[in-house]
Amino acid sequence: MELACLDLEGVLIPEIWIAFAEKTGINALKATTRDIPDYDELMTMRLGELDKAGLGLNEIQEVIGTLSPLPGAADFLDWLRERFQVVILSDTFYEFAGPLMAPLGYPTLLCHKLTVDDNGKVLDYNLRQANPKRQAICAFKTMYYRTIAAGDSYNDTTMLSEADAGILFSAPQNVIEEFPQFPAVHSYEDLKQAFINASIRKLSL
Repeated sequence: MELACLDLEGVLIPEIWIAFAEKTGINALKATTRDIPDYDELMTMRLGELDKAGLGLNEIQEVIGTLSPLPGAADFLDWLRERFQVVILSDTFYEFAGPLMAPLGYPTLLCHKLTVDDNGKVLDYNLRQANPKRQAICAFKTMYYRTIAAGDSYNDTTMLSEADAGILFSAPQNVIEEFPQFPAVHSYEDLKQAFINASIRKLSL
């Protein structure tokens, strides 16, 4: 059995922090794992910016409520489900991703949780485990699943390396250049073909 493991933001849905940064005008929040490889450094900065601005989960969720999956994402996910078991491995938070799961057909999502007070202030973030995307792939391997993974950022590269096959999707040039061992594609049609190429089964579009 083959598993398809996908990142979420930048692959199926817009980058939530970028959308929030554009809404609030806090440019520092435009930084993502495409820019800062150290996730703790990135999240510490984000929580600091939220605290300085007096903003919290309620304001973030208001912005999330205006977002939709990327054009073509739902159709791609349906195509993938017909051919693979699919798991979303993300460094987002359940409190963020929940509203965007319905239009994607509620895929299996493994991500993190926030600690939030009664007023919506984000106090802390709680990782599911260290290096969670890679560890999920390792766990699937112990169950004898063959894994094909796709992502777009630095924090996806350990997942791609651990998987039986890794694919960069819509990744920035800096990530593509640093990780030339992974095929890089930029459209869902090309991503479909990349999954077909990586599969050990005879699949078709």
